[in-house]
Amino acid sequence: MAACNLVTKNDGTYQNTQVAQEFLVEGSQTFMGSMLTITAQTFFAIDNLPKLVRYGPPPPTPEADMADGEIWAQYAAAMANAERAGIARQAPEIISGLPEFPTLTKMLDLGGGPGLIGIAIVAAHPNMSGTIFDKPAMVRVAETTIKEYGMEDRMSVMGGDFIHDPIGEGYDLIWASSSLSLARDGMDSLIAKIHDSLSPEGVFVVLHEGLTHERTKPDSMVLSMMPFALKGQDMRFDQGAIADSMLRVGFRSVRSRTLATDWGPMDLDVGRKA
Repeated sequence: MAACNLVTKNDGTYQNTQVAQEFLVEGSQTFMGSMLTITAQTFFAIDNLPKLVRYGPPPPTPEADMADGEIWAQYAAAMANAERAGIARQAPEIISGLPEFPTLTKMLDLGGGPGLIGIAIVAAHPNMSGTIFDKPAMVRVAETTIKEYGMEDRMSVMGGDFIHDPIGEGYDLIWASSSLSLARDGMDSLIAKIHDSLSPEGVFVVLHEGLTHERTKPDSMVLSMMPFALKGQDMRFDQGAIADSMLRVGFRSVRSRTLATDWGPMDLDVGRKA
């Protein structure tokens, strides 16, 4: 099962032209209309931009609360197509390139949303099983995705708040992509929990933005998160912040590099417990 057949040609190779066309076709597995719509409705406040710049963020409202289960569920369903078209194809390539790959047996996709990335990573390995951890509303979407790809025997879900709730233990691999922002102010505490949840030879892989040039670059990351910043929720990481936290809490080594992704330039931090 080559990456669960996530956006592939008949010979199993990726076809950029086909995917680009399918972005525009409603009903296709990579149609981006729903994602763009919910992003505009939930995250952006273009009409209020001058007021936000001049007067600062307004008091929080229930409609803007990303802790709301319904909003998360809608976002997860829309995000599935975006993952299927891009990062769910790239993630297995990243993980299969790790020297530990042949011995991995148990993985956790932390903040895994609709589940496409975790499914693709597990499907690329002959023996590994995986768990998607996210908010209860999100993992309900992941359960549907797992069934869609016939991965019930190798994938499970856990619903909760990974900042405060237990996340399990004995993982050989923990993957997190663009999911740590809500823990930005308590990063060391979360990273310590992750460290403790890994097996003795475990690996923690994080794919996240890393801002540079006094937080003005990369352009795509700065602009995409600007609506949150204007609303008083700056959830962006400076380059190296996550890697530094890994080292502070006890990871023996961390290796970092910047990757080109369909979301823009992102930093890949690989922390090893031993």
